[in-house]
Amino acid sequence: MRGRRFLSKPVIIGTLLLGLVVAGAGLYWFQPWKLWTDRTVREELPAAAAPRGDGAAAPRGDGAAAAPRTLAEGRFISHEHGTRGTVRILRLADGSRTLRLEGLDTSNGPALRVWITDAPVQQGTAGWRVFDDGAYVDLGALKGNKGDQNYALPASADLDDLTSVSIWCERFSVSFGAAELRATAAA
Repeated sequence: MRGRRFLSKPVIIGTLLLGLVVAGAGLYWFQPWKLWTDRTVREELPAAAAPRGDGAAAPRGDGAAAAPRTLAEGRFISHEHGTRGTVRILRLADGSRTLRLEGLDTSNGPALRVWITDAPVQQGTAGWRVFDDGAYVDLGALKGNKGDQNYALPASADLDDLTSVSIWCERFSVSFGAAELRATAAA
């Protein structure tokens, strides 16, 4: 008789409701469908008009904008998820700077951000969680897990101190992949 009371209708309904709440919370937190969905972004290489003598931007005489100059670049390594592609820091003709991801290919995930940081890039699991330990600048949400995309760098970002880029998952505090930035000869 005791076994029947344990499996009474209110207990079964309560257990089912609790199971639904736990499943819903798990789906919200982990967003597993993102493992099978991709978002591809194909932004053009940024261009800015050449500066005039008064500091304002003016188009070049031929109507074309001056080509951006690469200040630093790096290649992604994988951390928590397989990640490939390159990153470049570009100085535009108007003096502004842009972080450009090219040929990015990583997993999709919840709450992915693009960070430029002072953390050294480390191979393997040792490098997964180091990027929030020091200084970083959050450049915004990752626009897509595949393709080419641009992120404006604030004027206050010191490239002498910020030497790496991470695709950072805020939800789980882990790097999907990272790239060490190396200054180029043109810088």
